[in-house]
Amino acid sequence: MSVVVKKTSPVVVRPSEPVKKTTNATTMKLSSFDVDLIDRAATALLVFDHPLHDAAGTIKIALSQALVHYYPIAGRIVAVDDDDDELHILCNGEGVAFVAASADCALKDAKFIDRGGAIETKTTTTILLDELVVFYLGDRCGPTDPLLLMQVTELSCGGFVLGVTWSHGIADGTGMAQFLQAVGELARRSPSPSITPVRSDDSLPNLPPSLTALMQLVKILEPLDLTCHVITIPSTLTNRIRARFLENSINGDDVVFCTMFEAIVAVLWQCRARAIMSSSSTSDSSSLSLLSFPACARKHVRAKDGYYGNCMTQQLVMATCGEVANANTMDLIKMIKRAKDEIPSLLFSKNGEGYDHLLQSIDMGQIGRIQYNSLNVSSWRNLGFDEADFGTGTPAKVMGYARPEQSLPFCVISPPCKGGKEDVDGTVVFSVCVMEEHADAFLKELESFT
Repeated sequence: MSVVVKKTSPVVVRPSEPVKKTTNATTMKLSSFDVDLIDRAATALLVFDHPLHDAAGTIKIALSQALVHYYPIAGRIVAVDDDDDELHILCNGEGVAFVAASADCALKDAKFIDRGGAIETKTTTTILLDELVVFYLGDRCGPTDPLLLMQVTELSCGGFVLGVTWSHGIADGTGMAQFLQAVGELARRSPSPSITPVRSDDSLPNLPPSLTALMQLVKILEPLDLTCHVITIPSTLTNRIRARFLENSINGDDVVFCTMFEAIVAVLWQCRARAIMSSSSTSDSSSLSLLSFPACARKHVRAKDGYYGNCMTQQLVMATCGEVANANTMDLIKMIKRAKDEIPSLLFSKNGEGYDHLLQSIDMGQIGRIQYNSLNVSSWRNLGFDEADFGTGTPAKVMGYARPEQSLPFCVISPPCKGGKEDVDGTVVFSVCVMEEHADAFLKELESFT
């Protein structure tokens, strides 16, 4: 099926009224959690199955109203005194980009909505997804670019898709979900957002220098040519892994549970390592395999209620490719748990070492191999995107999205479908984590995983 998406030219949406001078800082300094993410783009797709009259117009008006409360999002990033270490948000109200679009298909014909238990490969579906989003040039937010790009695509059945791309430096996933919930509340005629937004929090600690150095290293990596997949990890598999872990971890009165996130990450990490080793004649079982995942640090640093800037760390697990491929899955889960337990020590280490040991162990001559052997997995299950409601209910589907040219292989775990269907069928994962030569082996490993 050939799907045609018609788009209007982008328009600028500014705050609907001047920001009160008592709350308007001319510039707002970015925290150490923000600065290394400022040019990185993140994209979310929210799919709504119930019609909303003039969805694009309704959301556009509410967006303008929300920018009064979230005025930094309507600003631009500037350097103070030409010092790149002193990046600020210039709160000038220049606005965000907005596109209204229409597609000549219904939700039932757009297969990215209902994946069932199947494993999907890159088809016309991902081409359609590209048309539902506005991207930054080169997938990087430049110094003069809007900090938010939004597209509303109305479908022939009356449903619509909200595509949101933003500079990751302005908000993390939790923060952007909070903003979209506010847009939804205003679209439903609430006088103001139920959560008072906070963007500046001087009480946040500085990230360890080694972690910022690691993030800087990622920024200079050349993009990889990866393939897109939308896969479903069956609930029968994750439930079996969690039950096995619980059975093996009972020790006297202590009971240790395996989360769904930990089970899914272990499966993805192991299947990917096995696929690369089995289908590549140049694979080296002793090569370093890095697993990373973002972890919310709000409770650890006691961020203010309503804070929507970045407040997360990147937790790392290090092993060799051979160890990951051949390990007992229970042991991989324990490694992931240990990394989660290390969040406070990473943030508040007195010696500030953080990931110094990791940086020292990286052979820069092998950086290309380490880059491809790495995997980043994030979960969007508890961020709040699935709570956005613009007047006809919450999304039927939420997923993170990106094009295949990425610096690091990654996967995004989606929230359950509305109605909990995926609690039965499985968990949908958007994956950009293998090259074409390893794609078939990766999918086969997932299908046969026990």
